[in-house]
Amino acid sequence: MATLLAQMSDLHLDGSARSTERAARVMDHLRALPRPVDALLVTGDIADHGTIAEYEEAARLLDAPFPVLPCPGNHDVRAAYRKGLLGEEADGAPVNRVHHVGDTALLLVDSTLPGRDEGLLEPATLRWIRHTLDGLPATTRALLAFHQPPVVLHHPLPDAYLLQNPEDLAAILAAYPQVAAVLTGHAHTAAATTFAGRPLIVGPAVTWTLRLPWEGEEAADREQPPGLAFHILDDEGRLTTHYRVVL
Repeated sequence: MATLLAQMSDLHLDGSARSTERAARVMDHLRALPRPVDALLVTGDIADHGTIAEYEEAARLLDAPFPVLPCPGNHDVRAAYRKGLLGEEADGAPVNRVHHVGDTALLLVDSTLPGRDEGLLEPATLRWIRHTLDGLPATTRALLAFHQPPVVLHHPLPDAYLLQNPEDLAAILAAYPQVAAVLTGHAHTAAATTFAGRPLIVGPAVTWTLRLPWEGEEAADREQPPGLAFHILDDEGRLTTHYRVVL
């Protein structure tokens, strides 16, 4: 049976009316769909400053009748993220989670490097990914979701802060063909490419949209509406993505 997922990214909640309204607009859109999504992925930079108050607001905004599955981004702070968003004990270890939605395993992976904007899959996280995939039946489809893309996107801003060890991820993908695709955020632009022979889908941002070099010099286009992605993973393991803006 096909799995229907929504993806939002880069909310950058900072206590301002603007950031709250934009995130609430996307969530209202999702809650009002005639057919609910099977789950919502939130691919990082949920908070702007990483405070507990920002995560408490995120928890309120992201409350929904469907599963909401987050992972952290470079603006997120692990201990506050755990306490304010997940309701767990504050802890600075990587926040890695696996969720099963139908017959699909969704690995929400922590690619953050505390104090830095570029990403890194730490040795403990790489072991966790392999161990988790080893535990899945061979017929179970899997998706990996994390924040920083592992390939250039042809804009100097996101390309300066990519995942720093893409070769480690590529080795995992080579060993586990059941991983259908990789989903990321961070770049503030809806994009689709490939990585290590798999689809690599970059979700659009809620807070602002990246203006590409041929569109103008100022990177942040704050007039664009929030973006949203819908992913359908079908019975053949093929991922189809549709992008929307939420007016």
